[in-house]
Amino acid sequence: MTIQWRQAQLSQGLSPVLSFYWPLVALSLLLAGSLLLALSKGAIVLSAEQVWQALWRGPAASQYDPQALILWQLRLPRVLMAALIGAALAVSGAAVQAVFRNPLADPGLIGVSSGAALAAIIMIVLGPVLFAGYWGLRMQLYALPLAAFVGGLLTTFLVYAMASLGGQTRVTMLLLAGIAIAALTGAISGVLTYLADDTQLRGLTFWSMGSLAGITWPMFYATAPWLLLATLLLPCCYAGLNALLLGENVASHLGVNAQWLKRGVIVLAALAVGASVAAAGMIGFIGLVVPHIMRLWLGPDHQRLLPASALAGASLLVLADLAARTLIAPAEVPIGIITALVGSPFFILLLLQQAKRSHFT
Repeated sequence: MTIQWRQAQLSQGLSPVLSFYWPLVALSLLLAGSLLLALSKGAIVLSAEQVWQALWRGPAASQYDPQALILWQLRLPRVLMAALIGAALAVSGAAVQAVFRNPLADPGLIGVSSGAALAAIIMIVLGPVLFAGYWGLRMQLYALPLAAFVGGLLTTFLVYAMASLGGQTRVTMLLLAGIAIAALTGAISGVLTYLADDTQLRGLTFWSMGSLAGITWPMFYATAPWLLLATLLLPCCYAGLNALLLGENVASHLGVNAQWLKRGVIVLAALAVGASVAAAGMIGFIGLVVPHIMRLWLGPDHQRLLPASALAGASLLVLADLAARTLIAPAEVPIGIITALVGSPFFILLLLQQAKRSHFT
């Protein structure tokens, strides 16, 4: 399909390089505009000139300039974290969909997010008891992402093992196993929430719906490397993921070690989801909606699909966070509610589309 698309572009007299890269350039410009808009808008509106001046003067200007203080200490870490989480979730969703060869596969739908959330809740509620004498702010910054990563990884491998009984990965079993694991982890999370004290309960309630309100530079530095690692490494797997679309047997004949590729993608996806859950809580549908839209626009070639999903996911979450903190300002809507309102109707349409396709075939 990709070869035929490129031949069609050549027959129309278009440069193959230009036709290949212009969507990525357009998405990069969209991301730059989204970042500038998010840095400018809020309870206090800053002009584009004020934003550029504050960025140019650096963080030292925040000591004497209130506008620079707002930008550097409040908005910039939050906006950058939104971009990183959106990119990581979207590119992870695209890679997971390729591994399972189904557009309904999503780190949230197959239980990765719920497993990561449970591990993070365990650390929040039981951390002061399990690590008595060592539990402080620095310990929380590094223990939460690590625990969420381990929880997401274990959940992913458990769901994958349940769906691969008999040597074949069945999508129906994948989704049912993900639903079952999500229900189980949700029940355990409910018990831990019941045991939490008032301070932990307030944080867990807001955190479980997703929020970037608590992002600070220390939290950013603790989680950004893991998000960047997944976002940068997953697009490097594009050749193997393209081969997987033809089936595991064909991919093996092409020299792709399908099992190692699957495991690597699962580990990187769990790393991205775990770090995002630890930093901002449960944010759903980014990994489902964005890759599907990009696939409809650009086709199945993962050489473009993965970076395009990362750029589009970053832009979407930055704009969603902007809406979350400005719609009912000075109050704030949990960002998970914004993404669910956008993603749920799209998921329903996708299910109906799959049902119609199955009915006619």
